Amino acid sequence: MAALVDTNVLVSRHDPRSPRKQAQAEAFLRDGIAERSLVLPHQALVEFVSVVTRPMAGESPLLTLDEAHREAEDLLSVFPVIYPTDTTFRTALRGAALYQLSWYDAHLWAYADEHGLGTIWSEDFEDGRWYGRVQVRNPFRAAVHEPPPPIDRD
Repeated sequence: MAALVDTNVLVSRHDPRSPRKQAQAEAFLRDGIAERSLVLPHQALVEFVSVVTRPMAGESPLLTLDEAHREAEDLLSVFPVIYPTDTTFRTALRGAALYQLSWYDAHLWAYADEHGLGTIWSEDFEDGRWYGRVQVRNPFRAAVHEPPPPIDRD
């Protein structure tokens, strides 16, 4: 079954501030292309262009506008993209109220729910939590939350 990818995964692939996370995003997306296991919501593409072209904390943007447009075109060519409908909007309204999600997260959840996608890959939700029939998983969990060192009992 295919899974939905959030914007933060797409952005992390271009963010050199966290090399390990960047490498994980690259590998994750590459595997998703090979396995045909990932779907992008239209929203993630729109947000991607906005985020990577905006200056971050006084630094230059991650990508120029031309680079971001080319990358968005590349994403369109290698991933299936799903678009919002009236049902998506209404489901997002329900999800925002029911799960107390931000509007953008509720909209992302609505895409997955409407299209029968059982997983959303994102670092913006609680890892492993179920929202109805959709579970959120963090593809960076190992990079961001390293396990603690073993306790020496001697």
